[in-house]
Amino acid sequence: MKLYVIVRKDLSVSQRAVQAGHAIAQFLLYGPFSRWHNGTLIYLGVKNLCQLEKLMYQLNNNNIKYTEFREPDIGDQVTAIATDQHSELFERMRLL
Repeated sequence: MKLYVIVRKDLSVSQRAVQAGHAIAQFLLYGPFSRWHNGTLIYLGVKNLCQLEKLMYQLNNNNIKYTEFREPDIGDQVTAIATDQHSELFERMRLL
């Protein structure tokens, strides 16, 4: 089983790593009936907050469940999301 972690690339390299970790922790704490048991991690990147919000909108429209992490240090902006459900949207994205 795969866990997809999508992170904003407008963050610094170290922020991306931390935000990805937060997204995974959020998923493990609040994920909807997770089938992921420490299997494959796939890190994908989006350009910025606008692209992440667009992706979240598309996932919602396709009934793909995910968890999001909001970083309090940057105004509670969404910085990363995680899901264990595959979407064709991920196939067009680049690795982080």
